[in-house]
Amino acid sequence: MKTPNLKGAAIEIRSVEEFSWLNASYSPVVKQLLDTDSRAYYFGDQETNSEPKARNPKYLSLLNHLRFYIPEIYPQLEKIVFLDDDVVVQKDLTPLFSLDLHGNVNGAVETCLEAFHRYYKYLNFSDPLISSKFDPQACGWAFGMNVFDLIAWRKANVTGRYHYWQGKNRERTLWKLGTLPPGLLAFYGLTEPLDRRWHVLGLGYDVNIDNRLIETAAVIHYNGNMKPWLKIGIGRAQKVCQVQIFSEDCCSLLMVWRAIYNHTLEGP
Repeated sequence: MKTPNLKGAAIEIRSVEEFSWLNASYSPVVKQLLDTDSRAYYFGDQETNSEPKARNPKYLSLLNHLRFYIPEIYPQLEKIVFLDDDVVVQKDLTPLFSLDLHGNVNGAVETCLEAFHRYYKYLNFSDPLISSKFDPQACGWAFGMNVFDLIAWRKANVTGRYHYWQGKNRERTLWKLGTLPPGLLAFYGLTEPLDRRWHVLGLGYDVNIDNRLIETAAVIHYNGNMKPWLKIGIGRAQKVCQVQIFSEDCCSLLMVWRAIYNHTLEGP
């Protein structure tokens, strides 16, 4: 497969330091990054009763949480397609910009084909703050390939909703890790299910994904620990990248992926 023609495309690289408004007085995550107890929890060596996975510093990485500030980073935009740093785009995504989200903010592929991807698996429903406001059987969805209506986002104040829940979870009692749980809360009732072929997940952990799904997907997502540039990567998933998608350019892509991924694991 030939490398796609990217003529007319532009890449904008920006630094977090440019966003002077993203400070501790505005963002709960920035405040947590500066908090002594939070830093000790994620970056310290002290013994805790929590699982090591829950203490991975990447879950408090500001880069991971920037997705909740997209309307402020791009104040002039009305709609945007969000891609994670471990995806491969196989097809034209232009149709997503004309997709009717029926007044919703977030277009996403749902993940509740299996029971363990429902809300009760991500959130602490023993806490009345969660159980009184959310359905434990509500269907989960995925970050990685999302289309966001930024007009609807601003109207619903999704970032404010995200701030509210991040503030409530300072002691990590509502959820333990990641950006998906606060996303499930902030976008609750504001998510439009997309056709599964737009975004096929699990190439970083699921060895049983149907090849036909991979071949027909617009975006394939290497979420999970078995990244294609690692020796533990799933063999056929690595081949999709190396042979079917970018051919000789795949090595460059993997180097970029590795650099980005490793950077998100670093502490401030």
